[in-house]
Amino acid sequence: MKKMKVNGLILALITMLVLFFVLKDNFLDVMAVIGNANWLWLVFAFLIMLAHSTLQSLSLHNIILEYHPKYKFTRTLQLILITHFFNGITPFSTGGQPLEIYLLSKDGIRATKGTNIIMQNFILYQLALVILGLLALFFNYQFHIFKDLPVMSSLILFGFIINTAVMVGIFIISFGTRFNKFVVNVVIKLLAKLKIVKNKQKAIERWNERCDDFHEGATFLKENKMVCVKGFIYNFLSLVLLYSIPYFVFLAFHAGSNVNLLTTIVSSAYVMVIGAFVPIPGASGGIEYGFLQFFGTFIQGPVLSAVLLLWRFITYYLPMLLGGILLSLRKDAIKE
Repeated sequence: MKKMKVNGLILALITMLVLFFVLKDNFLDVMAVIGNANWLWLVFAFLIMLAHSTLQSLSLHNIILEYHPKYKFTRTLQLILITHFFNGITPFSTGGQPLEIYLLSKDGIRATKGTNIIMQNFILYQLALVILGLLALFFNYQFHIFKDLPVMSSLILFGFIINTAVMVGIFIISFGTRFNKFVVNVVIKLLAKLKIVKNKQKAIERWNERCDDFHEGATFLKENKMVCVKGFIYNFLSLVLLYSIPYFVFLAFHAGSNVNLLTTIVSSAYVMVIGAFVPIPGASGGIEYGFLQFFGTFIQGPVLSAVLLLWRFITYYLPMLLGGILLSLRKDAIKE
């Protein structure tokens, strides 16, 4: 709880700093743009965000049913929404998965099964993320969308290489159990000699368990191809919806002619990669900088700032607030 408060304080400070830099030169103009917005498009953008969360829930529920056939979808949706809160207040969104395992255990799914469920869903999500990222790279190369941003393009390429490496690493961990345990033993023994790891045996056992979890999850997906295919489709579509949201915010501010769905999805994919490098809750600062750099190719001035603020509110702050409210209603989750 103390760590959560510290993360929340850091997030609040970074948010205020970002708002200052975004609004310091044209505050009144940005407020005027927001005041003239077509709020129906903003509501539609929020509904797209809900559809994104619903597809995420379908992906997770698709796997949960294999372990708990009577588990309710509304419970899974609640779980995903609460995860938005924990992902939002932890660096690199690391708080969501442990929370999901914990809440599943409260619903009668043992921690070992819960871990396998989350691992399987993560594998499918990472696969969808990499493939959509590669498609974004292809479309940018094909249509030269960001040919005047060489530094950012290099950073994006590096980011997608990292994501692809993570995906390859997951497959190695999932199917090379003996090799993984050998590497774990060598690395942890080395770290123990360097006094970085204190309890060598405990660390080896913990990482071996994680390797086993990945292996069991990947084996399950391999043997249940329809679960795998459906989960991938749900995750892929959920990311497409998430990446399309700025387009509808642009429409709300009467600037839809400056972008289209393709350029919006490619730009959003790039923005998320920039955010992945920022070790701050919500990737605050990095996300906003990336958004201004990429979408600034199509539009400038108060409208761009207004789009940034409303997009960030719809995709980050509002879901995190909703997740926090739902978490507070789960007495079994907050009493410990």
